[in-house]
Amino acid sequence: MAIDRPNEPERPVGTEDAEMAWGSDVVAELVRRLDLPYIAMVPGASYRGFQDSLVNYLGNRDPQMLVCLHEEHCVAIAHGYAKVTDKPMAAAVHSNVGLMHATMAIFDAWCDRAPVMVFGATGPVDAALRRPWIDWIHTSRDQGALVRDYVKWDDQPASPEAAIESVLRANRIMRRQPKGPVYVVLDVAMQESNLDPVPAIPDVARYDVEPDPVPTPGSVVEAVEMMKSAKSLLIFAGRVSRNQDDWDRRIAFAEALGAQVITNQRTAAAFPTHHPLHPNHLNYRTTADDEALIRGADVILNLDWLDFGGTLQTVGDVQAKIISVSMDDLNSNGWSFDYHKLPPVDLPILATPDSFVAAALATLDPGERCDCAATPSTAPSGSGPIDLVSLGTAVDAAIGDRPTTYVRLPIGWPAPTLRIGGPLDYIGNDGGAGVGSGPGMVVGSALALQGSGRLPVAIMGDGDFLMGASALWTAAHYGIPLLLIVNNNRSFGNDVGHQRTMAERRGRPVENKWIGQSLENPRVDIPAQARSYGVSAGETVRDLKDLMPALEAGIKAVDVGECYVLDVETADDKVA
Repeated sequence: MAIDRPNEPERPVGTEDAEMAWGSDVVAELVRRLDLPYIAMVPGASYRGFQDSLVNYLGNRDPQMLVCLHEEHCVAIAHGYAKVTDKPMAAAVHSNVGLMHATMAIFDAWCDRAPVMVFGATGPVDAALRRPWIDWIHTSRDQGALVRDYVKWDDQPASPEAAIESVLRANRIMRRQPKGPVYVVLDVAMQESNLDPVPAIPDVARYDVEPDPVPTPGSVVEAVEMMKSAKSLLIFAGRVSRNQDDWDRRIAFAEALGAQVITNQRTAAAFPTHHPLHPNHLNYRTTADDEALIRGADVILNLDWLDFGGTLQTVGDVQAKIISVSMDDLNSNGWSFDYHKLPPVDLPILATPDSFVAAALATLDPGERCDCAATPSTAPSGSGPIDLVSLGTAVDAAIGDRPTTYVRLPIGWPAPTLRIGGPLDYIGNDGGAGVGSGPGMVVGSALALQGSGRLPVAIMGDGDFLMGASALWTAAHYGIPLLLIVNNNRSFGNDVGHQRTMAERRGRPVENKWIGQSLENPRVDIPAQARSYGVSAGETVRDLKDLMPALEAGIKAVDVGECYVLDVETADDKVA
């Protein structure tokens, strides 16, 4: 499917009449037919044949290559794209060394159940074909073993014919619920083999993934009876789709049952925050108000809540009958504990949350509809230091009523400032809590939002930003608009809190909590760093009186197509 892209700085010449002639051409052709619109990559000799096919066989279009400065960014960009679209793009990493760079981002995508087609490569498996030194150190006996515990599937096809089936299978597995990353290794010898004869590529539609699983009619009837008989029904709205129709059905479903709903900042928008049936804010952690709702419920519906068992454990003795709609057990393995604590369940339903809601809603009478628009915050006034609450208030006020997608929020973001009214208003966190993932992921999300009329806004800590800042070069190079606000407390702020906890628990000086966490002496000039990658940046904001004008300038820059970084210094939390 051809995509209209506003900024394509790398258009090859003389590729109009290219014919399939090499092993890597076969893989490139499959990527095109499988509707993977982009491939983020760092160039590497291990897949020089594949890159030539993308450029000189496909013409660098469908997929378009996105050059990155680090393999971790390649996968993070693809992950961010999937968070907006619910669809995959591809990433390519250079041999074993590139995969080593990319492992954290692959883990993030795994934990976030995000589909990413990751291509790797290896020097020739046939030792007789290896160039001295470089091909030997870039060839592994079992490269996929580096990530096998946190991808859904991996393979290393040995011929172009085998690559056809490998990529088709990877595509099915990646897109099947619960979704996740896959890894396909391309042998240099396979890529650079001359096709004689040219293999036939089958109709890829015959290898498409099946529709998402739906609940059995009996389980829907039983669940609806339990929910209709409840005096206090509570819905945990967790990992659900970005589809507007699914969003609308979710609201109608809660209204039909009069059910209260809780949501969480760790996962993407699942329910409007200002609806009367959503009495609490969109918080990062379960609050006392959330716990009160849980204790007061007599029936709980779990819609694939992240760490549902752990949440119940935190609350304590939960007496409610529990209906759990999730397919997440199908991704569990013995290496990663990202399946979390096993929850007690009275009615388990193996289906996607949105298919269950659609089936159950069809059996219910409509409830009272609510038009619940939220009013933007009033801009903070006065002067002085900036704290996180005033930053959140100012961002919400500056955004106003324009369609906006929060593509990143830091831990501790003030929940009362979040106005979530649609499925793309917030796309959740990174899944694996990998510091440094933020810049790459928000570039990928902003890429997916191009042309949507939505303002992509990211807020991240200075530690996360500094680890991954080179991802911004890709945004500048391809003209991807984005407003990235750095919550700059000159420290690894979350870990400052952990050191405070340790000091208090052990009776030691709390005043030392900042040592080993500080990012000062020297203090990084974040605006200068951002500009060095080709994006726009305002001067660092240190006083509340300057915050609103700086935000408005940033929004105007994004409106005209720029990636814009705004560095905001907030309280450094060095004293007890």
